[in-house]
Amino acid sequence: MTAPSSTPVGATTTDLDVAALQRRTLRVLLASQVLAGAGLAAGVTVGALLAEDMLGSTGLSGLPAALLTLGSAAAAVGVGRISQRSGRRPGLAAGYFVGAVGGAGVVLAAAIDSVPLLLVSLLLYGSGTATNLQARYAGADLAAPQRRGRAVSTVLVATTLGAVAGPNLVEPMGAVAAALGIPELAGPFILATVAYALAGVVVSLTLRPDPLVTARAIADEAARAATAGPDSRTDTARLRLGATAMIVTQLVMVALMTMTPVHMRDHGHALGAAGLVISLHIAAMFLPSPVTGRLVDRYGRRPLIAAAGVTLLAAGLLAATAPPDSVVLLAGALILLGLGWNLGLVAGTALLTDAVRLQHRARTQGTVDLGVALAGATGGIGSGLIVAATSFAALGLAGGLVALALVPSLLVSRSRAAAAEPATAGRSA
Repeated sequence: MTAPSSTPVGATTTDLDVAALQRRTLRVLLASQVLAGAGLAAGVTVGALLAEDMLGSTGLSGLPAALLTLGSAAAAVGVGRISQRSGRRPGLAAGYFVGAVGGAGVVLAAAIDSVPLLLVSLLLYGSGTATNLQARYAGADLAAPQRRGRAVSTVLVATTLGAVAGPNLVEPMGAVAAALGIPELAGPFILATVAYALAGVVVSLTLRPDPLVTARAIADEAARAATAGPDSRTDTARLRLGATAMIVTQLVMVALMTMTPVHMRDHGHALGAAGLVISLHIAAMFLPSPVTGRLVDRYGRRPLIAAAGVTLLAAGLLAATAPPDSVVLLAGALILLGLGWNLGLVAGTALLTDAVRLQHRARTQGTVDLGVALAGATGGIGSGLIVAATSFAALGLAGGLVALALVPSLLVSRSRAAAAEPATAGRSA
């Protein structure tokens, strides 16, 4: 199971310092995620606005988020399968490069006013989003079970720097686009193209040894020496709960996030104000990750999933009741929305990784992220239709109610999975 790029010639996995390899892996992922975060956030901020201008319809302004997440769905499966077959490095690198191609296509589509090219390019651009999220699994490959929450959170928090900077560069990048003679709203996608391409280069050149290939080799040697441990089987109940947590949080988050810039512009707010609100939202998505990871490892996965549901409910209610002219309250709703997503993603990822045997982990993770992406696509399409037919307040209320689906999921899962919890730390659920 070893590969020349993962284990030194003549060395066995027992010769490897796993802790040192994990630290090196996290350093590489930190660098790539800072770049990829900028690629993710820049496009998200203005995607709905660009589509509204090019398509001439508010009802279709959620289409970019839908296409982006559909592309993310396909990429999640593709990156997962490549990673399963060849390791994390080629999987992540391919995903980032495809995202860069998509970003360049969006810029060209805006320049020549081509709606078909815009739609195809947004699908490709979604690959960067999927890869950005798949990187969290690479952070957990070599982590001990009782530290998986912290490993996942370390990768996620690295996204914060780029993700927060991205929306605040909307206006400067718009000026760059205008100087090039293309629509200003295409400017952030120029940044996204460069950022994703650089992230792919960083992963390609420096993610060595490959964490997944190395983890498999270590597990194989341990299995030959003794009875296989907790990773030798898949716990279906915990797998379903982890997947449900991530799918529900993604659905609610994408729906509200997508329509907030449109809602703000329709009520007279400047583009810079919308960018500020989205940057605060994205900061809340990633910045709390170190604290979330420690809480997940200390108190268990399920309590944090419950906290995610409650937080998302609060976000939806605040969004539904906030006056349209109040940037402060809208920002507060989006901050809660980001925090709820963070709680659900970190806890769900840790629970999923606990549940799935190592030999099938990458493929299963890719399949679950397919569901996460499809949930985001549903949220993106549905959000525009709901706002066009009713109001932004109705969307906020609906999102909060959907978040409550996590509560019955927890109740159903708890009794089935309690007996199967891993012995490590005694609190990993």
